[in-house]
Amino acid sequence: LQLVESGGGLVQAGGSLRLSCAASGPMFDSYDMAWFRQAPGKERDFVAAINWSGGRTSYADSVKDRFTISRDNYKNTADLQMNSLKPEDTAVYFCAANTGMSVFHYDYDYWGQGTQVTVSS
Repeated sequence: LQLVESGGGLVQAGGSLRLSCAASGPMFDSYDMAWFRQAPGKERDFVAAINWSGGRTSYADSVKDRFTISRDNYKNTADLQMNSLKPEDTAVYFCAANTGMSVFHYDYDYWGQGTQVTVSS
C-alpha cells in the first residue's frame, strides 16, 4: 500500500485546512487509517484514526472537537478536516495504514511522506 498526503500549507490561527491521503494498492478498505504529526525535535504524535469501515473514530484530546477524520473507500482516500487551527498544531502531518486501530506510531506498517502544516499566530 502506497500513501500520498496533500493539502498542507500556511494558515493563520483560527483558520482551516483539509488534508487528504490518497492510497494506491489492493484492499484499501481492509486497512484502518490514522493521522500522526511530528513537530521539529519532538516525537511523532497520534492525531486521529478511523477504522476500515469508517464506523469508528478516535482522536487525541488536543484535537477533539476541532479535527474530523473521514474516509472514502471508493476513492481510496482518508481525509483530515482541521478547524480552529492553533500555532501548536504546526507540524509535519503523516497518514498511516494498519490492520488494527492504534494510537502508537510503531504499530503502523505503511506511511506517507508527510505534508507540512504551519499555523501562524
